[in-house]
Amino acid sequence: MSPTTALSPDLRRAALDALASGEELDVLVIGGGVTGVGCALDAVTRGLRVGLIEKRDFASGTSSRSSKLIHGGLRYLEMFDFALVAEALKERGLLLTRLAPHLVRPVPFLYPLTKPLIERPYVEAGLALYDSMARAAKHSAGLPWHKHLTRRQALKIAPALKATALVGAVQYYDAKVDDARHTMEIARTAASYGAHVATRVAAVGFLRQGERVTGVRALDKVTGREFDIPTRQVVNATGVWTDDTQAMIGERGQFHVRASKGVHLVVPRDRIHSTSGIILRTEKSVLFVIPWGRHWIIGTTDTEWALDKAHPAATSADIDYLLGHLNRSLATELTQADVEGVYAGLRPLLSGESEQTSKLSREHVVAHPAPGLVVVAGGKYTTYRVMAKDAIDEAARGLGGDVPPSATEDIPLVGAVGYRAMWNRRAALARQSGLHVERIEKMLMRHGVLTTEILDLVASDRSLGEPLTGGEDYLKAEIVYAASHEGALHLDDILARRTRLSIESFDRAITASRPAAELVATVLGWDAATVDEEVVHWADRVAAERASQTMPDDAAADAARLQAPDRG
Repeated sequence: MSPTTALSPDLRRAALDALASGEELDVLVIGGGVTGVGCALDAVTRGLRVGLIEKRDFASGTSSRSSKLIHGGLRYLEMFDFALVAEALKERGLLLTRLAPHLVRPVPFLYPLTKPLIERPYVEAGLALYDSMARAAKHSAGLPWHKHLTRRQALKIAPALKATALVGAVQYYDAKVDDARHTMEIARTAASYGAHVATRVAAVGFLRQGERVTGVRALDKVTGREFDIPTRQVVNATGVWTDDTQAMIGERGQFHVRASKGVHLVVPRDRIHSTSGIILRTEKSVLFVIPWGRHWIIGTTDTEWALDKAHPAATSADIDYLLGHLNRSLATELTQADVEGVYAGLRPLLSGESEQTSKLSREHVVAHPAPGLVVVAGGKYTTYRVMAKDAIDEAARGLGGDVPPSATEDIPLVGAVGYRAMWNRRAALARQSGLHVERIEKMLMRHGVLTTEILDLVASDRSLGEPLTGGEDYLKAEIVYAASHEGALHLDDILARRTRLSIESFDRAITASRPAAELVATVLGWDAATVDEEVVHWADRVAAERASQTMPDDAAADAARLQAPDRG
């Protein structure tokens, strides 16, 4: 096993050859979101023969469009769901300390208090329990204990807040993650242990012998080739597409997955003067203002969505809703002109056909609706590893024999091992590479110890050490690396997920699109016509997204967004 196995075009071809060879797998996972890739990693590190197929790109659905938080879920304490909070806090600690310290980082949040006397004891009780549960977990991350602040102290931390919007505050800590990069690195880790991982491969049907599911009929969307993948167990980890995938086999199951739309805004850091994240109460839920590099992420909404699942669209009303609630607390109000990026994601919420399952909410469920088929659905990003463990435990029961228990609690992702030592050497890396130390720091927080592979690219071609035109936070080498090592097959993959330029630039990465396409053309075998196609498609996507965000309602926004179809 090589811990730095590259998700290269050659590796994809090899994975497809293995999947199409007719040799039976133990487990085939359908779905390349965080739960699916978590299942692949869990299964392969138990010694099983594993494949994973994803019809688009890793994290192209919900797992690239989250609030970017790794957290216990304070609001679940109010619902007395202590077990869910404890589980999530344990996972938060694992990610911060062992599994992905290069990608998951602490973030402070300021919680303004608006009612004198009565609110502070209530909030104190909740946060004291939250922090105590975190410290009681087996893997405490050592985050600071929450602290109480006067109004003056709070305004010193967050001058952006109206003085009249709070009577005091409490500051506490949670964590954040680049969800798309994290999901991709789980997939890359699974591949490094021998899982056959392939994107742009759709499941178009199930193979059956009587009642038993014995495999999947797959379509390579790049070549158009169809082939069968025989396997002893199939794991359906398709999130908001769960019902669609189940429909191919005619199994209703005891629960259904419905989609709830969550919209987020990205604004430049200088629009909100604060050294801390902020969490605000709304009449329905909470509103997060999350520090994100040179930006803030503001979210989220929570509304029913029954339209196109691949491209949920934010409306003008969604944007106004978020800005309106935030502006109640800001001294200087934001307008739509301040919004740099917008994204909408779909949460997979469980709804059941019985009283018991209808109460599942964000909790996950694992079912075995037919011999040879396991379904995992629901849950939240933070607890993906537990969902994957539970799904593969169920698949293992179907496999019979002596399948080892899950080992993923002790398996860091690629880029994690040695990260802190390399972080301490960042000044030396800067001297050796000729890059500024701040540039090295940014790469370490995106790639961990695999930063050395990018520096090798720069050493072999000094021009790759230059910033990407239109995306200056990223080196040209990182764009090449996205295609050569991180599984990117299209420009969308690079601009929306390997980097986050689609939401981090006012022009939505239009300026960066052609330079990026030309950088990866050789790696991906693109000729000049293909480069043009990719650039035009990106421009069409941006235009469709912008148009959708001017629409008053979901139906109109969905119709506008669908003017730009998918790439491959």
